[in-house]
Amino acid sequence: MRQALAGIPRYIATPRVAKYRVFIWLNSTVLPDSRLYVIARSDNVTFGILQSHIHELWALANASWHGVGNDPTYNAASCFETFPFPTSLTPNIPAVDYESDPRAQAIAQAAQRLNELRENWLNPPQWIKRVPEIVSGYPDRLLPVDDNAAAELKKRTLTNLYNQRPTWLANAHKDLDTAVAAAYGWPDDLSDDEVLQRLLALNLERARQIKKE
Repeated sequence: MRQALAGIPRYIATPRVAKYRVFIWLNSTVLPDSRLYVIARSDNVTFGILQSHIHELWALANASWHGVGNDPTYNAASCFETFPFPTSLTPNIPAVDYESDPRAQAIAQAAQRLNELRENWLNPPQWIKRVPEIVSGYPDRLLPVDDNAAAELKKRTLTNLYNQRPTWLANAHKDLDTAVAAAYGWPDDLSDDEVLQRLLALNLERARQIKKE
């Protein structure tokens, strides 16, 4: 993992078991344990595709279920490695190779906006102060400005946010989903079943191509 994360400032992570399939950014100085899955990419395009409803549908269709809450799991073998990314935007391609692609630019913009909105909700600037770490190279600490802020910040979790799903969050996801669907060349009003049928067809087509090679 250290080798995979070397040279990138951040990476994508998602919980192994979660009520909602949410992807987040983590600083590369942080090494997660077995409760998190790591995607060693630092580009907004990969982040956006993974956070889209299209990928969520695929992940749920290939998930197992765990715990008292019967929450879906995520794993590399069935949820990530089998997922057919849009053509020319696959994880084996360096992000720099497609940074001029309009499809990639649209996804990156929507993904960055979604992340910024979520981060502002999780850590409102008026409630936190940034304190530099003693050891250089590590991210700043985010500390509450007072006891009232500390109490409120405890309620600011991604699970609580997605339980509420405010309009601004739904709209940000809609913009991202539209950009990802366009990258596939699909309309943005497909039903969930239609999306899964198209993903499966694309998965099988690529499997045949690999077999021929």
